[in-house]
Amino acid sequence: MARVKNGAVTKARHKKVLKEAKGYFGSKHRLYKTAKEQLMHSGQYAFRDR
Repeated sequence: MARVKNGAVTKARHKKVLKEAKGYFGSKHRLYKTAKEQLMHSGQYAFRDR
């Protein structure tokens, strides 16, 4: 049986995060790691300040 490396799943997840981070300043909408961190904070702010 062939080895599965989750490439498609990872790409989809990264794409989803970067799509949500569209419009963020600087690298926050370009790089996966910073985009993910910013999305987590944004979510917290959105909930807290609702």
